[in-house]
Amino acid sequence: MENIITIFKKELKSYFDSAMAYIIIVVFVGLLGWFFTSSLFLVNLATLRSFFETAPFLLLFFGPAITMRLISEEKKSGTIELLATKPIQDYEIIIGKFLSAWALFVIALLPTLIYYFTITILGDIEIGPVIGGYLGLILVGAVFIAIGVFGSTLTENQVVAFIISFLFVFILFILDKILMFAPGFLASILEYISIDYHFSNIARGVIDTRDLIYYISAIVLMLYLSTVVISKRRWA
Repeated sequence: MENIITIFKKELKSYFDSAMAYIIIVVFVGLLGWFFTSSLFLVNLATLRSFFETAPFLLLFFGPAITMRLISEEKKSGTIELLATKPIQDYEIIIGKFLSAWALFVIALLPTLIYYFTITILGDIEIGPVIGGYLGLILVGAVFIAIGVFGSTLTENQVVAFIISFLFVFILFILDKILMFAPGFLASILEYISIDYHFSNIARGVIDTRDLIYYISAIVLMLYLSTVVISKRRWA
């Protein structure tokens, strides 16, 4: 646990030591704010629906952007080999880096709370869907970041890592939107695999254990695969 915390702090600090964290937060919050305000008075309702509908789509790009350098940069510079000489387990490297990127995403979400307080001034709003929506976003972000970490372990090139991760998350995002083209026996499977299907459930304020199990399973699977990939360097 101590190694995970050390790696977590180091990676999170590296985000804020460069302009990357600030650019990500400003652009992410700015785009969400634009979509939120542009539809605020069109629906004439006290709701954050447009915000929760837009955020997962933006995460398709921001998830891979946050994670593309995490492992690929280490592999390119050779520092991943230096870590092998230290008393650090492969899974500790992966979890520490994953948690740092996830923390950055959660920090980027915090300024969006102003949208909620703005809505409460304009009218009454149900708190259940708001809590569910933010919980769903945090979980969706965790899955996308876990996939991004995995994509980053597959290559030394950050751009390639971004493309691989984006393709993975994009496929998961659109699965429930192409069910009409899928054979009947596959439709229910594709729907369950789709990340947006589970987010839609939680965003309505319905916390179902099946949705939580889906997110946790996806995160654990991607982190496990990431650990397997980097562990191969010991035998390369």
